[in-house]
Amino acid sequence: MNCLAVIPARGGSKGIPRKNLALIAGRPLVAHTIEHAKAASEIDRVVVSTEDETIARVAREADAEVVMRPTELSGDTATSESALLHVLDVLEARDRYVPDLVVFLQATSPLRRPGDVSGAIATLLAEHADSLFSGCPVHGFVWRRDAAGVSSVTYDFRARPRRQEAAEHLVENGSIYVFRPWVLRQFGNRLGGRIAVYRMAPEHSFQIDEPGDLGLLERLLATAKAPDGAEPTTDGLIELLVLDFDGVLTDNRVMVDEDGRETVACHRGDGWGLARLKEAGPPVVVLSLETNRVVAARCQKLGIEYVQSCTDKLTTLRQLASDRGVAPARIAYVGNDVNDLPVMRWVGLPIAVADAVPEARTAAHWVTAAPGGWGAVREVTDRLIAARERASRAADGSSSPSTEG
Repeated sequence: MNCLAVIPARGGSKGIPRKNLALIAGRPLVAHTIEHAKAASEIDRVVVSTEDETIARVAREADAEVVMRPTELSGDTATSESALLHVLDVLEARDRYVPDLVVFLQATSPLRRPGDVSGAIATLLAEHADSLFSGCPVHGFVWRRDAAGVSSVTYDFRARPRRQEAAEHLVENGSIYVFRPWVLRQFGNRLGGRIAVYRMAPEHSFQIDEPGDLGLLERLLATAKAPDGAEPTTDGLIELLVLDFDGVLTDNRVMVDEDGRETVACHRGDGWGLARLKEAGPPVVVLSLETNRVVAARCQKLGIEYVQSCTDKLTTLRQLASDRGVAPARIAYVGNDVNDLPVMRWVGLPIAVADAVPEARTAAHWVTAAPGGWGAVREVTDRLIAARERASRAADGSSSPSTEG
């Protein structure tokens, strides 16, 4: 599959002069988005569309291709769609290159996390969609003010729901768009056909709109750089938590009595954490290699879904994800041994317990402080719940999509 990334970056921005060349964390703004595009293994060409020779030079120094656009496509009223179509036309006429997918990235959104671009592509493919936008959830009750007064938009104020029962509402954050080229040509729009959404946290959705945003962005980028060895933060948008059983929900020991009956040791704190997570989300599934009544008994008591006899956990999880419409980037998996490695390399948030084998610890993005069966799962559930609460509180600060600069 040919996948093209296009970054429109004109030089004539009026709100913030020369915005795309502003130095952020020591580098021009546009260079950050070029880095994000080049880090996605699915993308085979990265093109910056500009009329500005200095931006073109910076783009080439960052190892991106450049398509110079005509001045009539570079004014204040020119649309991003016109720049995107121009790039597609140039590459088709000059190189006979027609991509299967186009990833449109705005340089004004430099707070994408590692893996966001790949996650957006994976979401579109997993949902068999034709186009996709990145967005962040809007929690709370949104109103609109116009000449007629104020009116409730996201709910009926006469029948106020509980927050956790309200429908999900999303706002485009302008960071990532993915589409099949025919969508742009048929509709003249980056979105059309079957539309999917890639969810991002509000703190990763910030865009540069005003001059004062540049200083704030510097601070946000600085805080986003975690010290070496620090666990990565979750974004509150994990949609499925998957657990191994032995060595994760247990301490990996098995007690056998004289009649051959097996028992295991579990941690009450893990059970309490899973009970809390049931109320806050995301849903939980246990995948177990073994076929053992103790797995069924424990999961039934906790009220969580389980699948036993998983000789191929990755195939099982792929089917579960497809059935639920969950992209790999939005799945967290907690494992402890080498049979967990294929799954840990596929999901967006692989987690290893503290006493996992070295291979699992290396594959993990986060290693818990507690060993398996001794509160590691409680640690994970607490983090996921806290992340969702942070995302909920931060949602009111979400910005609206900016126009291409």
